[in-house]
Amino acid sequence: MSIQAILETKVKEAVAAIFEIDLPSVEFQPTRKDFEGDVTIVVFPMLRFVKGNPVQIGEKIGAYLEKEVAEVTGFNVIKGFLNLVVGDAFYLDFFNGIKDNESYGYVSQKETDAIMVEYSSPNTNKPLHLGHIRNNLLGYSVAEILKASGKKVYKTQIINDRGIHICKSMLAWQRFGNGETPGSTGLKGDKLVGNYYVAFDKAYKAEIAEKVAAGTDKKVAEKEAPILLEAQEMLQKWEAGDEEVVSLWKEMNGWVYKGFDVTYKNLGVDFDTLYYESDTYLLGKDVVAGGLEKGIFYKKEDGSVWIDLTDDGLDEKIVLRSDGTAVYMTQDIGTAIQRVKDYPDVGGMVYTVGNEQDYHFKVLFLILKKLGFSWSENLHHLSYGMVDLPSGKMKSREGTVVDADDLMNDMTSTAAQISEELGKLEGYSADEKNVLYKLIGLGALKYYILKVDPKKRILFDPEESVDFQGNTGPFIQYTYARIQSILRKADFDTTSKVDVSAINGLHIKEKELIKQLQLYPEVIQLAAENYSPALIANYTYDLVKEFNSFYQQVSILGETDTNKKVLRVQLSQKVSEVVASAFRLLGIDVPERM
Repeated sequence: MSIQAILETKVKEAVAAIFEIDLPSVEFQPTRKDFEGDVTIVVFPMLRFVKGNPVQIGEKIGAYLEKEVAEVTGFNVIKGFLNLVVGDAFYLDFFNGIKDNESYGYVSQKETDAIMVEYSSPNTNKPLHLGHIRNNLLGYSVAEILKASGKKVYKTQIINDRGIHICKSMLAWQRFGNGETPGSTGLKGDKLVGNYYVAFDKAYKAEIAEKVAAGTDKKVAEKEAPILLEAQEMLQKWEAGDEEVVSLWKEMNGWVYKGFDVTYKNLGVDFDTLYYESDTYLLGKDVVAGGLEKGIFYKKEDGSVWIDLTDDGLDEKIVLRSDGTAVYMTQDIGTAIQRVKDYPDVGGMVYTVGNEQDYHFKVLFLILKKLGFSWSENLHHLSYGMVDLPSGKMKSREGTVVDADDLMNDMTSTAAQISEELGKLEGYSADEKNVLYKLIGLGALKYYILKVDPKKRILFDPEESVDFQGNTGPFIQYTYARIQSILRKADFDTTSKVDVSAINGLHIKEKELIKQLQLYPEVIQLAAENYSPALIANYTYDLVKEFNSFYQQVSILGETDTNKKVLRVQLSQKVSEVVASAFRLLGIDVPERM
């Protein structure tokens, strides 16, 4: 049981005994570094129930706890804050209880009320870019954190494999490709197809310019450019099942999927199930028909179907066009329902999508609620800000995106350059260096992105992310490797439990480190509740900072007292295990040496 759980019961008991009042809750916070104590009870919230001076109330409660609670060995009151000193024995007993628990912090998975986490969801007309990297890292990490918190999780994506943008790449390949394939060019399939999406845009702009020069209004020229009209015709043929168009669509999408697979593998993310827009774009129409009969939707004079959400603070939303075709909202309604049919144990969903879609998901979730689906109460939009580079915004059509593969390669190169400059890799073979460069580079990229609250926009600086000092992935990886070096040198049995009386109390730095370790299970639960990998990332940084302070101020292997030496090595080992565990939740690997 945590010290807060023990104290909450005893504080309520104290208030009942001293003041004859039932206190509904107790507010805790860590004790400030400049005061003596380990846990602080905030007295001010009690004043709603207990009348009197907060200092005197704190003094009375503190005296009761010191007398009645074995774990409390002292206290002091600063204004309305009761600072409690918790005895070394409690922390050592706690540590002895977790030191051999390899899954410390994780909760056993429940088999009911699974959560489906959607992320990535790319278009098949271009390769993945920097924005997709943040999306994938967030979605994957949130899925892993939810698992660690005890949830059953399905990872999924919906692949946007149809529509006019796909036809643009197809048409450009037909016009300009001369039969090029990934095999004939040596390019990844997603890159090859993406090149033709850019080629389409160039040809389209040239045709607009030509028409404008001939006297056509620009807006008219944009609608009547021959290459655009041909792409629209191709889309109509695809929807009609034209054999030649469908065959080309399958072939080019196949190239893209193979390219995506390489990127996902390098990034270290995976999926349990895939959905394709070509399979789902007609879903939802029957749901709209049923909702129309129930009066949830209404039909306008032109035959289009809408829902009025003005009473809920939103607006009116179209769900079916006048010609009977679906809109994206219709498709998303149908896809959500289909997922629960496919996975009946799903009781909630997380959509990892940029914040430009905030309104869309408010509408989607509200519609599903009005349709009466109980699981609609457990839908969450994992909304995130964009990622910028010092060079500015990215545009896919113009070919100015930061390609995901290129960025990962650049991160590996940056890690190599900085590692070589630091001269930390003597005795490594070329292959060992390359593995380590990739591990450091990807760790730097992932940590830099995940340490930021998802809602915030990021300005990504590759060189800053690979710094071996400060709140970075490489700094944490280096500390982990340092601990592995300590463990390799510890040529004695480190498995025995240590008795606090045998070491004559804990060093303050040992105690602080154990207190930091104690927070890990709670941080996992908070990160799951808030869908925030940033909480895990920054907890790990705090743990590593605490370890480095411990490392600098106490002797570990040089300690002459055997019991103290064993405890300090065990503490170091547990810190490294929690670092590795936390980094697994972020999708980051740790090195055995650096």
